[in-house]
Amino acid sequence: MIDRLIEKIKVTENPSVAGIDTSFEYLPEEVKEKCSSLADAAAAITDFNAELIESLYKIVPAVKVQVAYYEMYGVAGMTAFEKTLKMAKEKGLIVISDVKRNDIGSTAACYANAYLGSVNIGKKRFTAFESDFITVNAYLGEDGIKPFVNACKENDRGIFALVKTSNPSSGQLQDRVFENGETLYESVAALVENWGEPLKGKYGYTDVGAVVGATHPKQAERLRKLMPHTFFLVPGYGAQGGTAKDLTVCFDGKGLGAIVNSSRGIICAYKSDKYRGMSVGKAAAAAAEDMREDINKALKNR
Repeated sequence: MIDRLIEKIKVTENPSVAGIDTSFEYLPEEVKEKCSSLADAAAAITDFNAELIESLYKIVPAVKVQVAYYEMYGVAGMTAFEKTLKMAKEKGLIVISDVKRNDIGSTAACYANAYLGSVNIGKKRFTAFESDFITVNAYLGEDGIKPFVNACKENDRGIFALVKTSNPSSGQLQDRVFENGETLYESVAALVENWGEPLKGKYGYTDVGAVVGATHPKQAERLRKLMPHTFFLVPGYGAQGGTAKDLTVCFDGKGLGAIVNSSRGIICAYKSDKYRGMSVGKAAAAAAEDMREDINKALKNR
């Protein structure tokens, strides 16, 4: 699966992913005024996402859909989540479900089946929320990751494991130093690199990737050296404060090895002064194109 993501990045010349993390509050006022129930909100979100995907699918190689923005609208919200994944898949986009799942044993296997595998119903098999990649929490250790790795192997899918997250307080735990001088995030990085070894693609990267925040460039640079075969999903660009210059350390010498996420900066672009007057879709497309140019320029000049 990682090879397919890299090839989509090459075709679009764009190492970025649009985060379709759609809150009801992000919708245009005239749309919100017509909604009076969870079902109304979910339907409006689905329509909003459809416009985004239609405008973005030729520009970005992938979308990342954060399930939390859909769960809060209940069953109707999860229907919107499912429809959003399907719409993106139908347009040929690589789909990353940002679900940060983690558990052990059979429970982890159930999570893996929901997004990466399938379940038997009668004589047929079904996938509840079909995704190409999902995010997982690596901080339960190997028995919380094995079921996901097995699902990747069986279904040609991938995962991105949390290693160094973009939030300001991540260092409270992840930067803790052991007696041997190694930090916790470095220890987790070594595990993630090892878990992916059996799933290496033709570009040298594996189907077991890592979430590495753009807001911590020094740690990201260290991780790029420690994880030569691990592809990075990089949050933190734009609204969270990460710049294109900050995140160039996540890439290898060939300009591969990472894909950078922007959510609000793209899906809410129509609200910004820069793109004011544009429709939701046109503003998102313009913002995505500007992001592509920004990252590629930074990579060229590093």
